Amino acid sequence: MNLLDAIILAIIEGLTEYLPVSSTGHMIIASSFMKIASDDFTKLFTIVIQLGAILAVVALYWKRFFQSLDFYFKLIVALLPAVILGLLLSDIIDDLLESPVTVAISLIIGGFILLKVDDWFKSNEEFDEANPDAHTKVSYATALKIGFFQCLAMIPGTSRSGASIVGGMTQKLNRKTAAEFSFFLAVPTMFGATAKKTYDYFKAGFELSSDQVNYLIIGNIIAFIVAFIAIKSFIEYLSKHGFKIFGYYRIFLGVALLIIHYFIYSLTTI
Repeated sequence: MNLLDAIILAIIEGLTEYLPVSSTGHMIIASSFMKIASDDFTKLFTIVIQLGAILAVVALYWKRFFQSLDFYFKLIVALLPAVILGLLLSDIIDDLLESPVTVAISLIIGGFILLKVDDWFKSNEEFDEANPDAHTKVSYATALKIGFFQCLAMIPGTSRSGASIVGGMTQKLNRKTAAEFSFFLAVPTMFGATAKKTYDYFKAGFELSSDQVNYLIIGNIIAFIVAFIAIKSFIEYLSKHGFKIFGYYRIFLGVALLIIHYFIYSLTTI
């Protein structure tokens, strides 16, 4: 990895982490074309720069993080499924992180789901005068169910934010509330993933060069700035227009990726 690679990946992380398009999938695609996807530092880098994106959520919603202990307990409950499955399936997930085909298929399937989500959960956007908190209140049971949906994102290309937002909408949350809870859940989820990946990296005997440390610092700064802008824009767009544009984008990207992969594979077997 060089500095330009690091900058490009950090921009991709910031742009896509909180959109339902899969940041991991996009970084796998980008790093594959850069021919650095299988590099151990690249795998570390793509996880660690999520810290910058985490700080963007904290900066934008800092008041919510000082609201009550109940807020944190719900995040812990929602995090539990990912912690358990993440530890059990760690090696399998690492292998999938090098597979553009897995990403492409997940993008396409998720794209078709996003095309229908607004219709499936249209009633969630309606205001109920008899129960005004019906579509904005996250209970402990709802938090746990969203946590299970988030686990689907262990398949690269699925999208952590997309899975958890849809999970929230299945529990009758409106789009805005489901998206914001997904953002909050990202903080402990990505912090835990970063800590584990960093521990595994050094446990395996790897070390960081001075250039690599600089790449991580620069990557986190860029991811923070880009994610800060992306979150604000996404919430505003989502509240007004819904998910369809993201569904079309995922399908287009997934099909294009499969075509490119098939074309490259065909050339290498001639």
